[in-house]
Amino acid sequence: MVLSLSPAEARRVALAAQGFANVARIRARRPFDAALSALHVLQIDSVNVFARSHHLPVFSRHGVYDAAALDRHLWGSGEFTEYWAHEAAFIPVRDRPWFGWRMAERRARDESNGRAAQLAPVLDRVRAQLAAEGPSFVRELEQGRRANRGPWWDWSETKRAVETLFAWGEVVSAGREGFQRRYALAEQILPPSALGAVPTAEAQRALVARAARSLGVATLADLADYHRLRAGAARAAVTELEEAGELVPVEVAGWRTGAGKPERAWMHRDARVPSRLAPDALLTPFDPVVWFRPRAERMFGFHYRIEIYTPKEQRRFGYYCLPLMVGGAMVGRIDLKSDRAGRALLVQAAWREPSAPRRTGEAARDLLARAAAWQGLDEVRWSGAGDLELPDRFAAAS
Repeated sequence: MVLSLSPAEARRVALAAQGFANVARIRARRPFDAALSALHVLQIDSVNVFARSHHLPVFSRHGVYDAAALDRHLWGSGEFTEYWAHEAAFIPVRDRPWFGWRMAERRARDESNGRAAQLAPVLDRVRAQLAAEGPSFVRELEQGRRANRGPWWDWSETKRAVETLFAWGEVVSAGREGFQRRYALAEQILPPSALGAVPTAEAQRALVARAARSLGVATLADLADYHRLRAGAARAAVTELEEAGELVPVEVAGWRTGAGKPERAWMHRDARVPSRLAPDALLTPFDPVVWFRPRAERMFGFHYRIEIYTPKEQRRFGYYCLPLMVGGAMVGRIDLKSDRAGRALLVQAAWREPSAPRRTGEAARDLLARAAAWQGLDEVRWSGAGDLELPDRFAAAS
């Protein structure tokens, strides 16, 4: 028997699985557990126009909190580490062995294409330096002039080498200064239990199960994208998890394939269908609710693209537009920038979707005031650009 869900029910299932509630509330004790457990992966990005992207999902779900405390927890508790789990992301240390197959694949690829051989002397030098000197920044690992840059983002050979070792799992992040990683040999930082690898099929099955738990209800493409698995591997895992009863087949009204057939979907057996769930939130472009654009369109009817890499004259909505969720629906996008010197949150443009409810402007004002207060800014200033009406200026929430 295949369960049936309405689109509204599917949205509530997904938002509940992602850790949203009707009232944003941060816990006093271990305040970050709820959000980090729901997400499983917390994407890291260098853009800091408004706030660091990994800070935003906790704010979106739980409101104002101390971002520095989150960083201390992520890098100092020993419970999290960085790896290529979606893009660059924090993951629980205990789950790192699930990515051992990816580390092995990256090493095999680099060996087959000659990159490992090309970098071999630098790889050996970096290994030896880290063993002798402990956690280090790239600038501390460099030897001689840094003019010999390669084709990878204009990286030096040392940077290329240490990032290669990171991809292979030999090196880990021991914290950051700004956005620069401090590197260490894995055994210098991680417990022995995190250094091994789980057999590939078992690991990929665990990753699909974890994605299903975080997504609540999902298609095969959704499940594969969450930890960036190939479709074939995800399909095999789904089959086994369905047979085991961990994934339950569902049909969501209106979810169709390109051929017009009902799209196959699954719920995690522990997912719930809330009778009411209608949160308001500003989201980072790298939030799992919207990071897989086909899912955002299917789930919310929300066509979203980040325009950071779009030439200015070709941008439609703005450089760094945050999706705006009101009442559990995607109803707009707001281009934000923190003017830290002027202590103001700048709304460079604010846009509404055609389906946006009447209270969208009011909800946006409340969210922006809280966002400004969270960032230690005194006021919010709107440029007037866009079609979502806001006051020209308003105070940050106290």
